[in-house]
Amino acid sequence: MNDAAKEQAKRGGGGAAVLRADNLQRYFDDGGRRLEVLKGASLTVRAGQVGMLVGRSGSGKSTLLHLLGLLDRPDGGEVLIDGTPAGTLSEQDRAYLRNRMIGFVFQHYFLLPEFSVLENVLLPAKVASSLMGWPAAEAPYRQRAGELLGLLGLSDQARQMPATLSGGERQRTALARALILSPKLLLCDEPTGNLDPESAGQIMDLIFKLGRERLAGILVVTHDPAAASRADAIFRLQDGRLKVEK
Repeated sequence: MNDAAKEQAKRGGGGAAVLRADNLQRYFDDGGRRLEVLKGASLTVRAGQVGMLVGRSGSGKSTLLHLLGLLDRPDGGEVLIDGTPAGTLSEQDRAYLRNRMIGFVFQHYFLLPEFSVLENVLLPAKVASSLMGWPAAEAPYRQRAGELLGLLGLSDQARQMPATLSGGERQRTALARALILSPKLLLCDEPTGNLDPESAGQIMDLIFKLGRERLAGILVVTHDPAAASRADAIFRLQDGRLKVEK
């Protein structure tokens, strides 16, 4: 990406497409009745762009996010991550792509309670490295983890266990974990849903700031109108289809 494109992406503009969904369809069997959740959802998220996925509860937002994050397969349509079509990939190749290209932040944090803050942040890097390769890779990743924790105001908590942290600190830990491998795409499922208003605002500020600075495409599922109003794009899921509102 040239300098002009980078600057545009930092402003929330048109960097390269890091996520594209074309005509996604997903249905489930509900006691012999076919329940169509997605009926042809399409969207594009570009580097440095923050998109918000909105819609009423039960509209299929989490189902769509699971498809976009390669945690599930659609019944029709295609997902492309940084130009790579995921539909024909094996489960092993999808896991490889997901680990290296996508960062996840969830409402319920999903930190491992038996590991410290630093150890939780390092987990994706350990998964990305072989057992034999980790000793050589560990030092650079520890340095990067320390830098991220510093950026997120968690340097003093690096050795603490998740149970000793506030909700905002846990979510910042989850954000550091999502960024450890410098993903091209950050997917956030109600990342402020369990936080008080002040902590929620701080987390959204960090998501916008770090995503744009690192030229990651970001898609956030939210019910928060204030957060949605700041987005570069708003995708509303209604009746199984996406409508672009901004």
